[in-house]
Amino acid sequence: MRLSKFLALCGLGSRRKNESLILEGKVLVNGQIVRDLSYKVSPERDQVMVDGKVLKIPPKVYYLFYKPRGYLTSLHDPHHRQTIRAFLEKLPFRVFPVGRLDKDSEGLLLLTNDGDLANQLLHPKYEVRRTYWVWVKPKILENKIKSLLDKGVEIEGKIIKPLEFRFLKKDGPLYIYEVVVKEGVKREVRKMVSFLGGRVKRLLRISFGPLKLKNLQPGEIRSLKKRELQTLRKFLQLKSSEILDRTSSGEST
Repeated sequence: MRLSKFLALCGLGSRRKNESLILEGKVLVNGQIVRDLSYKVSPERDQVMVDGKVLKIPPKVYYLFYKPRGYLTSLHDPHHRQTIRAFLEKLPFRVFPVGRLDKDSEGLLLLTNDGDLANQLLHPKYEVRRTYWVWVKPKILENKIKSLLDKGVEIEGKIIKPLEFRFLKKDGPLYIYEVVVKEGVKREVRKMVSFLGGRVKRLLRISFGPLKLKNLQPGEIRSLKKRELQTLRKFLQLKSSEILDRTSSGEST
């Protein structure tokens, strides 16, 4: 693989930063300075060093995280707002969130350093279901919900239809609805509720594909269990097969 990609997999930062390290002569391969950006290394055979430290590609890791309300799903904010970085710093390996929850939303996020898996989960063609509980005021009329399910609403230039939008229960003066979507469009659930005449008071993501929030608490992070990871991989394999079948039959993806 290219040396710059190897540095990125080792967690050294962006491609631009890694290319600068190479051009500045700060990267040694088998004891020799390499300044060629097209230079390729073998992670198994070659020794790569930066600032005297031998680099190794970390193992792929997967965590479930309950993002608390009030934090940006980002590792850095130029306006110095609170981000999830503080929660991630205690982990043994550098990871990134798969997708986003806005600052005022909370709930399930997958954290990983597996870029290929993350890209699959986020690609629109995989249509990964996201399930939310949303606390709303006032109560939404059932005929409006039915119309939304039938006709959808235009968000960011495209018609978006929720897969499900159903009333769960009343919580004091608020009404809790379960909303299932597959597009991953920014703030789509909030925009749907607003379109229906409601105001969102709380928004909680309880699942992402086969991953479930369950009894995870705000700010808590835990590793995926072996069974959960196997289920996630099987889920993506099934999605890939479905897409291949649709393509083979001439259907649009």
